[in-house]
Amino acid sequence: MGGAPDVVVNLQDRRPIWAFPGWAADELRAAVAANPELGGLHISDSPADGSGDGVGGPPPDVLEALAGARIYMGYGIPPAILTTGGDTLRWVHTGTAGVGGSLHPAMLERLRRGTLDFTNSAGIHAPPIAETVLAMLLYFFRGLDFAVRGGDAARWDPAPYLVADTPVTELASATVGILGYGGIGREVARRVRAVGAEVRGLRRSAPDESHDELGVRLLHGTDGLETLLKESDALVVCAPETDETRGILTRARLARMPRGSVLINVARGSLIDEPALIEALRSGHLRGAGLDVFATEPLPDDSPLWSLNNTLLTPHVSGVSRAFWRREMDLILDNLERFSSERPLRNRVDPRVGY
Repeated sequence: MGGAPDVVVNLQDRRPIWAFPGWAADELRAAVAANPELGGLHISDSPADGSGDGVGGPPPDVLEALAGARIYMGYGIPPAILTTGGDTLRWVHTGTAGVGGSLHPAMLERLRRGTLDFTNSAGIHAPPIAETVLAMLLYFFRGLDFAVRGGDAARWDPAPYLVADTPVTELASATVGILGYGGIGREVARRVRAVGAEVRGLRRSAPDESHDELGVRLLHGTDGLETLLKESDALVVCAPETDETRGILTRARLARMPRGSVLINVARGSLIDEPALIEALRSGHLRGAGLDVFATEPLPDDSPLWSLNNTLLTPHVSGVSRAFWRREMDLILDNLERFSSERPLRNRVDPRVGY
């Protein structure tokens, strides 16, 4: 197939760690060249913006190359991609896990008509996110926040560790609840179970079994959420942002968490009532919070979260890892083969649930 490119790629992010690496571009060129069902390939060198759900405007060379293309890969799928590509465009892929910004009217109409496949990168960043969660849990359960405070003050202070009611304990003795037991949640569970902790996982749909192969107790629905809140020494928020999950951790629900418990959020800041969370941390109701995401990003300089001594804050980087591109390329190359042979694609987005 000659002429205009069949595949258009816009993954050259402004941030070096997210930018499409040369070896990945070489693999993609080789795969397209070797596939008789695919025509040419255009890989844009123009900087893209993969932050958030990645829905920045596409550069001119991408819009020009889209004429006649059947496949587009980028950070988010802005409306201009679909209007420019038209009905010839049959599959779009985002290098992000979140898709909220891509589910605009033009996308929803194409998905409703069944003339377009939309895939995302859910699960690609799960391993480093899960390792970040484990690090945050250990930070609080092993009292590393006390060590950091002592180090900042150049003070040898074992007192917080030695009092009878010290919060320093073993993660292995804890029950960890996972709100959003999907790809990321399961990776968290693998690591936490390896330490020896009990795990509860809240899913959107009713499970067939009470426990899964990892030994995680499966919960669902409002009753399941209440159980998760009451039984968790640590609650890990991994759920995608949807109409159902936005604001799910209200002030009342935070109050139902056990006193002295830990909250970790690697999902989206919009899932938690942030002022209520700050109050729960200030009052000591919560032992601590490890937060990678916030209601407003970047986190404002005057946010009280900065000054609390029982928070561990990271700037939305829990998914950062040089190793993720191998997983991303495995997904892309597999789906190219599936597209060419008219088989179902992996990681198809369901607009009804928002991920």
